[in-house]
Amino acid sequence: MIDNFEELGLNPELVSAVTELGFEKPTPVQETVIPKQLDEDGDIVCLAQTGTGKTAAFGLPLIQTMNQDSLDTQVLILCPTRELCRQISDDLNSYAKYSKGFKLVAVYGGSNIEQQIRSLRKGANVIVATPGRMVDLIERKVADLSLVNRLILDEADEMLNMGFKEELDAIVSHCPENRRTLLFSATLPSEVEGIAKKYMYRPEIITIGKRNQGAENVKHYFYLVEAKNRYLALKRIVDFNPHIYGIVFCRTRQETQEIADSLIRDGYNAEALHGELSQTQRDWVMSRFRNKTLSLLVATDVAARGIDVSDLTHVINYNLPDEPEQYTHRSGRTGRADKTGISIAIINTREKSKIKRIEKILGKTFAQAKVPTGKEVCSKQLFNLIDQIENTEVKEEINEYMSVVESKWSYLSKEDIIRRVLSIEFNRFLEYYKHAPDLNVPEGPVKSEEKVQKAKDPEKGYTWIRLNTGTRRGITPRQIIRLMTACGLGKKGIGRIELYNDFTLIEVSSRAANTIAEQLNGSSYRGKRLVAQVG
Repeated sequence: MIDNFEELGLNPELVSAVTELGFEKPTPVQETVIPKQLDEDGDIVCLAQTGTGKTAAFGLPLIQTMNQDSLDTQVLILCPTRELCRQISDDLNSYAKYSKGFKLVAVYGGSNIEQQIRSLRKGANVIVATPGRMVDLIERKVADLSLVNRLILDEADEMLNMGFKEELDAIVSHCPENRRTLLFSATLPSEVEGIAKKYMYRPEIITIGKRNQGAENVKHYFYLVEAKNRYLALKRIVDFNPHIYGIVFCRTRQETQEIADSLIRDGYNAEALHGELSQTQRDWVMSRFRNKTLSLLVATDVAARGIDVSDLTHVINYNLPDEPEQYTHRSGRTGRADKTGISIAIINTREKSKIKRIEKILGKTFAQAKVPTGKEVCSKQLFNLIDQIENTEVKEEINEYMSVVESKWSYLSKEDIIRRVLSIEFNRFLEYYKHAPDLNVPEGPVKSEEKVQKAKDPEKGYTWIRLNTGTRRGITPRQIIRLMTACGLGKKGIGRIELYNDFTLIEVSSRAANTIAEQLNGSSYRGKRLVAQVG
């Protein structure tokens, strides 16, 4: 066990810089990777989660070993997003505070390219770049990579997820073959293994923890609700955690903005972070989030890359990511710096199989949690308010006003005062949750007749068809649409589709309902003999 940075072989200037930053002892990834960079040659693939100290692991040795008397580009660091690019640049400049001659230029999209060109022409021994902007600068013959002796690919899995394979190929082709390459990734899908084989020579694979495993300090939960209740469940989870400080992940920019707008409208301290924001807007949002003016950041996966906040309490998956490996990146945002964190997924019944796949990748089990009832939320908020009152600092200056207060409240009993003080903050919760329904999907099988009774009336011009197969056989809405299309229905002839465990309700054009039912009856689909009932 190494207890300090001096034991790693770092020079006094670097040790002083990291000490001032509050680093006391190396993390496991730093303890492993730094000596290998200082004392050994050869390529390295390092599998480590977000927030484990990877930037210092590759950054401190490159600052110590590079020739700072030369402004030729010796080190190229590639990362997926401008947020991460800026974060790496800020960190490296902080580490190099006492290292004379260190010159870094960060280049990324969404910022003035002419200014970046001017900075590069003045010389840079380190370039930190996003792939797209780096290719642009190479094509403009502004960036010279012919003397690069160290290439670092940070968050390689995410670069591939974002479709940067061609850009990576183009950039690496301009680097010398005898360079040293270091690849850092949270997961090791086959695509990352492919670029390791292509770009690297017999790399040593270092795994901090298990491959694709999430942070040890993170607890994983899922809430099972109907899709239409997803937003209500989100609000209830947030209300049940009064001190929440977290990121809500959505799949698309539009959904991210819609959820953020809804939360703001409902009185929550939230903002959206996605690719359509200008850099000024992004900086403003992140500044408010870091100083905790915001308690919730609603973000896309891409926009959240590079966010370095160590004390998040929660990560909430409003929708699960399309790629199960992406969940590792999301959940890795919490549970940092030896603190515990909670990662939540809000899912419907059709998404339970995704949870199983993620569990397999993580090597961990999700616990199913119950969406709190309205009464439970009110109780939690009440005790939080009581704690706030108990812990409020009472200043002596208030004493001069007490006689006025006592006179004004002389007709009120102590119990009346307590009720009124609590009601100032608490009434809105009591009112909102007065008739709050249970949002949890009922456990165990429910009789089909009961579920049919819950089906809404069909839209005008449509009729329900009940089909005797459902999610238990892996049926999805897309498959139902294909089945209806095969029976001759166009898109306009298909309305709502409601999937249940053992049957499916499909809205079809009333004119075609009987014909469709006749075609389906007695046919076989996915090993099931179909029975279709109209109405």
